[in-house]
Amino acid sequence: MKPIYIAFGANLSNPKETFLAAIKSLKTRGVEVVKMSGLWQSPAWPPGSDQPDYINACAEVSFDGEARELLDNLHAVESEFGRKRTVKNAARPLDLDLLDFRGQVIEDKGGMIIPHPRMLTRGFVLFPLEEVAREWRDPMQGMKLEDWIARLPLADVEAIVWVGSAE
Repeated sequence: MKPIYIAFGANLSNPKETFLAAIKSLKTRGVEVVKMSGLWQSPAWPPGSDQPDYINACAEVSFDGEARELLDNLHAVESEFGRKRTVKNAARPLDLDLLDFRGQVIEDKGGMIIPHPRMLTRGFVLFPLEEVAREWRDPMQGMKLEDWIARLPLADVEAIVWVGSAE
């Protein structure tokens, strides 16, 4: 069975501790982390928003359900950690994105789009994803991860900093 990939992000409290606690919460929902990237730091968006920098990571996970069920579980865990979906680009204690679900291309009536529609333009997703999924290919266009990374603007690449292990 093809792998599933999710992204972790946070810029409030202690992101590393939050990610570790979120992994435990995901496990109680049947989501098992198989591989976890290191932590990567990136500036908050939009520039000048006076928010703390984000810490990001990606994980390969296993899950026996469907994509919508997994996404609902991710949102439930975000809520458990205090995430409120109010203002776009607001600072958050935890952000969990479903990046790729077994290489499937999915768009449902509830607004779920897989692969994640903005993942390929975000260095803070692509660099940690490369750590856990070096051979990943975009299921829409078949392009390799390294090709998407090469397309990133230099300013975005220079802003991403590896900060250490997620464990």
